[in-house]
Amino acid sequence: MAMKAPAGPIQEEEALGKAYDGRLMRRLLRYMKPYRWRVVAAVALLVSAAGLQIVGPWLVQMALDDAVPEGDARLLGILATAYLVAAILTFALQYAQALLTTWLGQKVMYDLRTEIFEKLQDLDLRFYDRNPVGRLMTRITSDVETLNNLFSSGVVAIFGDLFTLIFIISAMLLMDWQLALVTFSVLPLVAWAAFLFRSRIRHAYRDIRVRLARINAFFHERITGIRVVQLFNREEADARNLDDVNRDYLEAHLRSITYYALFFPVIEVFTAIALALIIWYGGFSILAGTTTVGIVTAFLLYARRFFRPIQDLSEKYNVLQAAMASSERIFRLLDREPEVRDPGVTRSWTEGMRGELEFRDVWFAYQEGEDGEPDWVLKGVSFRVAPGEKVAIVGHTGAGKTTIINLLMRFYDPQRGEILIDGISVADVPQRELRRWVGLVLQDIFLFSDDVRYNIRLGNRGISEDRVRAAVREVGAAPLVERLPRGFDQPLGERGMSLSVGERQLVSFARALAFDPAVLILDEATSSVDSEIEARIDQATERLMEGRTSIVIAHRLSTVQNADRILVLHHGELREQGPHEALLAEGGLYARLHELQFAASVHSAQ
Repeated sequence: MAMKAPAGPIQEEEALGKAYDGRLMRRLLRYMKPYRWRVVAAVALLVSAAGLQIVGPWLVQMALDDAVPEGDARLLGILATAYLVAAILTFALQYAQALLTTWLGQKVMYDLRTEIFEKLQDLDLRFYDRNPVGRLMTRITSDVETLNNLFSSGVVAIFGDLFTLIFIISAMLLMDWQLALVTFSVLPLVAWAAFLFRSRIRHAYRDIRVRLARINAFFHERITGIRVVQLFNREEADARNLDDVNRDYLEAHLRSITYYALFFPVIEVFTAIALALIIWYGGFSILAGTTTVGIVTAFLLYARRFFRPIQDLSEKYNVLQAAMASSERIFRLLDREPEVRDPGVTRSWTEGMRGELEFRDVWFAYQEGEDGEPDWVLKGVSFRVAPGEKVAIVGHTGAGKTTIINLLMRFYDPQRGEILIDGISVADVPQRELRRWVGLVLQDIFLFSDDVRYNIRLGNRGISEDRVRAAVREVGAAPLVERLPRGFDQPLGERGMSLSVGERQLVSFARALAFDPAVLILDEATSSVDSEIEARIDQATERLMEGRTSIVIAHRLSTVQNADRILVLHHGELREQGPHEALLAEGGLYARLHELQFAASVHSAQ
């Protein structure tokens, strides 16, 4: 099989874009459109709660300036009750708003995750050649969770903070504009601190995202390849590598925490300065008779409530920054169009596919070479397979055997030439329709963690229980299923690891049979099974291949001697083709391959 190398660095995250991007924000807000009335309700709750923020200090001012000096106990009781009611209402409004915005964030996250998953299923294999799974998992988990934070505690909650500031500023200016200006004199210092914090946290967040992608990719690769790690005693070396990656991630987080640990105390210092100014200027004003004790007390309470939204807004800037970076990456993924696309006109085999296959002067390369020219894996390959014919493809490793299957299944499109099925170009056939009629059994078997039944019919309710059981019997897998404690309901574990390699191949073969394909493709399907299981599969394939077009790829030439025709690939070119005996008589490439394998088998037997 020809190997594909990813082009360019694949472990890094892209650099952060603008802190606020109107285009991205407008696109993000579209996800709130289905829930717009709930958004309106959340904003109304926030505005109402913000309005109640000014009630408490105003009631305190009335109590100190009116009720207490006049000795009016009744008014004092009314004001105290009103203060309590305002506090309870504020709590109720904030509670309802928190529930509503959290629900909104979860719904948007659900919609986004569903859309990303559907996009990932539609993308072609070339995309996955270039993007590691760990990086894609970051898209669908961490980046989506970041947008959840934006919708649940950012984009809507900002309205609450802004209206709180507006209401408090208005109340302070109406109550005593001179004292209000004195209080606001510290705002330039607050703005300076927020600017420094914003630039520092921006770089810290970028470092966190880069290192998160690295650590996700590292974990995925090492866990997936744990057998190789343990087989070659690489645990200590990988632990050292993880220590470097993990330490970088830790240090990036610690820098972020350090900035937050500095920023909030600095804001508290500025708040204390504002309070000291209120006490100083307000005290002199009281002595001069130009203000009252109640107004000064109300200002002290307002100042406390005034700087809290400023802290929140600064923190929400980080949420906005994270959301812009995450949304840019997510939308770049969602906007990516598959290189392999369905045609505009739908073609369907309503009466069944005949199974005639043809390659016409097909050239294909997975990537470009160092000189910029395509690194051809197939070079001008042409052949035809008649309906019902059994054709074998042989050749050394890297000759292009599996690539032919990838092109036939339309996992990739060739750069030149054409591939036909029943006289129709596969480029003119919808991928779902093409793959519905072609059964493929790979050497590298992938089973899901679900039960045996699911792994055979893959959730397709159109495949009956009888058809599943018949497929199992035909491939000789009935004894395997019978010995499982729960039979067809037995979960197979992650990647089917509770079964041996040969048993997994039997289940995969039963899967291909259950879908009843018109064309059957076996890609090294018996390369990892023992002689007993191989005998079962051979018996099943002989009956199954009757009346079906079959393509068999194999390294072991003993498995393809009964093929109607054998295609011999060499460095991406079709060099020879014909029946087994005819190719041996020619004394060419196939004869040399056969001689080498025969000699190797004799040597191993001795």
